[in-house]
Amino acid sequence: MVLVKEKKSEVIDNFKIHAKDTGSAVVQIALISEKIAYLSEHLKTHRKDFHSRRGLLIMIGKRRRLLAYLQKKDSQKYEETIKKLKLRK
Repeated sequence: MVLVKEKKSEVIDNFKIHAKDTGSAVVQIALISEKIAYLSEHLKTHRKDFHSRRGLLIMIGKRRRLLAYLQKKDSQKYEETIKKLKLRK
């Protein structure tokens, strides 16, 4: 699944730290979260799509590792990110 260019640039604009930021941990987490949301909706209608389910689980693991890295490096930015993405309650 590829995000539409406009949607991807919108997500990057919302989470970038500086003007040319496209690959920081925060931006990567936001993009992966967007993909996860899309795949979750896809799997609600296509229950037997096991290849996409595997991709979803891989993305969830990658996001979890990036969040752990961000928490270790900058806990304040971690808190802001999970609040902005509404990941934890």
